[in-house]
Amino acid sequence: MPTLICDCNQTMPLQPQTLGAALNETLTLHSALCRREAGAFQKAIQSGDDVIVACTQEKRLFAEVGRQTAGASSVVKFVNIRETGGWGRDAARAMPKIAALLAAAHLPDAEPVATVTYKSAGRLLIVGALDQAEQVAALVADTLDVTIFARGVSPQPLAGLPGQERKYPVISGDKLTLSGWLGAFEARWDKSNPIDLDLCTRCNACVAVCPEGAIDLSYQIDSNKCTSHRDCVAVCKVAGAIDFGREAQPLSEAFDLVLDLGEKPLVVLHAPPQGYFALDGAQGLASPGLLATVVKLRDMVGEFEKPKFFAYKQTLCAHSRNETIGCNACVDICSAGAVSSQISAAGPPQGGVRPLGGQRSVGAADFRQQIFVNPNLCIGCGACTTVCPTGALTYAYPRASEQGVRLKTLLATYAKAGGRQAVVLFHSQGSGQQAVEALGRAAQLHKNLQGMPANVIPQALWHTASVGLDLWLSAIAFGASQVAVLVTDEEAPAYLAGLTEQMAVAQAVLHGMGYSGLHFHLLQGPGAPDAGALAALDASLKKLAGHQPVVPAAAARFAVAQEKRSTLDMALDHLMTQAPTSLPELIELPAKGSPFGSLLVDKQACTLCLSCVSACPSSALQDNPERPQLKFIEKNCVQCGLCATTCPEDAITLQPRLLLTPQRKEARVLNESQPYQCIRCSKPFGTLKAIESMLGKLAGHAMFQGAAAERLKMCSDCRVIDIYSADNEVKITDIR
Repeated sequence: MPTLICDCNQTMPLQPQTLGAALNETLTLHSALCRREAGAFQKAIQSGDDVIVACTQEKRLFAEVGRQTAGASSVVKFVNIRETGGWGRDAARAMPKIAALLAAAHLPDAEPVATVTYKSAGRLLIVGALDQAEQVAALVADTLDVTIFARGVSPQPLAGLPGQERKYPVISGDKLTLSGWLGAFEARWDKSNPIDLDLCTRCNACVAVCPEGAIDLSYQIDSNKCTSHRDCVAVCKVAGAIDFGREAQPLSEAFDLVLDLGEKPLVVLHAPPQGYFALDGAQGLASPGLLATVVKLRDMVGEFEKPKFFAYKQTLCAHSRNETIGCNACVDICSAGAVSSQISAAGPPQGGVRPLGGQRSVGAADFRQQIFVNPNLCIGCGACTTVCPTGALTYAYPRASEQGVRLKTLLATYAKAGGRQAVVLFHSQGSGQQAVEALGRAAQLHKNLQGMPANVIPQALWHTASVGLDLWLSAIAFGASQVAVLVTDEEAPAYLAGLTEQMAVAQAVLHGMGYSGLHFHLLQGPGAPDAGALAALDASLKKLAGHQPVVPAAAARFAVAQEKRSTLDMALDHLMTQAPTSLPELIELPAKGSPFGSLLVDKQACTLCLSCVSACPSSALQDNPERPQLKFIEKNCVQCGLCATTCPEDAITLQPRLLLTPQRKEARVLNESQPYQCIRCSKPFGTLKAIESMLGKLAGHAMFQGAAAERLKMCSDCRVIDIYSADNEVKITDIR
């Protein structure tokens, strides 16, 4: 796979020999690859091998040259080495980082996954003041089928009067709600106003005659102003559009797109569904962002696809057992409303949504509470996969294993080229990428900025919340000294809280093993880069590059698995093996976000009913078929809390920690009791604690006195025999 590097006007101190040695190929440094040296590019793309071009600025020009080149069959990939390292104060020392970026570009693309399809016929609902909505409708009516949900008119003279001609269908009412996504929105409202817009002819007679001014040019009556003169009814006799006795009628209608210009958005999610746009329309056509939104709306007709970003394994989920809710992390963190807890039969297809109800008739016992992820609402942020302690939800595009290969390639190439103290900087492909590139350009123009430090390796993600504890610790094991996540205004507040909690756990693990220093950082980047924001980011990166935390002496060689717990186990094993000091017996971890821990059992309260065993989703709690024991394997515990919630005696308390001794993987007894023997046949049928507790609770009950109380001390077989052999009790067979 040939690599083409170019340094226009010698603005970067590139060292082709150093880069070539790290990449195991001979590199030629070009100075005008997109122009007078374009022949080298054409020759490379005629080879049939994938081609790496170290320039992102001229992608369009290279694509045009490729189309005009006879016999061109190569796949061309572009990588940015200029703003990410070639420009800035540390550019001369950035060759290891540039080599790492080029090596990562050689990796194959992520394996394809299932896709989610949207179909839009262009049915647009505009919600807002009638005059403003009509102005916006005029901009898209040639492409989209517009319906207006009128919410009064804007204050005059901001937008002028609504048009007299009825160009678009207009609906109105109360209690408007919206659900769905691109191509499948459903609007619901109550048609409760005395004026029926379908019958109204817009003659304006009612507006003119109303003494209270309760009717505006959206042709709806404000009940707070109306004092029941009914002059409007008198002048509307011919059309018959006004009827104060009409009952409210619930209505619904389907739309493909929604533009919400109302004062309060119908959807208040941080990540609203695709196809829904909310803007403050108070300034009419001058409203910020309106024209850009109109351009997007005009292009949203047809069939669209996106990757299905997640995979879900219900068998690993710690959300619910036995109608009891445990882990709720994914539901709480989702900013798109895509993850929910629902009661359903037998279960949906893995990773998808099964509509409630179905063809099969099921009984109450077939229903259970479980997690549902709506792929149409999912935006691919991956926050649910990051906070999931069991790995029931995993990120699918790219997969964790593919991310692991990229991390290993980056860090191994960086070290091979002589790099030291590597810092992996995760950022989004949107605002994060813009911030990184803006900083590189600013550093080239303004010498007071350092730019991207030589040891900071930027790595773009679809979303910064898609990578968490397992890959962060793996990065440290692979040779990174620090992991930083650059966030902007794209991230929801819940994402920032989740990332902070995960970083606290990861840092506690490393500190507990003796790795001193700060290894994990959450950096705030500019949403819209300006001089002040870029200077602050530059200072943060400079401070970051100055840290030299303790890291493993040797890099790990394990492969990141798709299963989260497997990756965590391998990373922890390597970090423990390479620990700089003797390991303690255990590490105390923060209560929030910890996927590791033990359980404390109150032996005086515990009756060994073993309800916690049936509730445990990860087989951390187990029983002993031979004797009354509650056993526990700490390695399997995910701290979901289902056992504590299920326990009828409130005898279980979670203990977030990481046990470092071999006992972490072994079963140990948390509680045990003497078996209780049947007073009739001496067969053990329960625990001493459980039977004593039952006898104590039923001691005052009228139904369990005398012989009935004695039967509680018998096994099930002897209890039946005793009932039928008793001479002083009436049997049901004796009743005539």
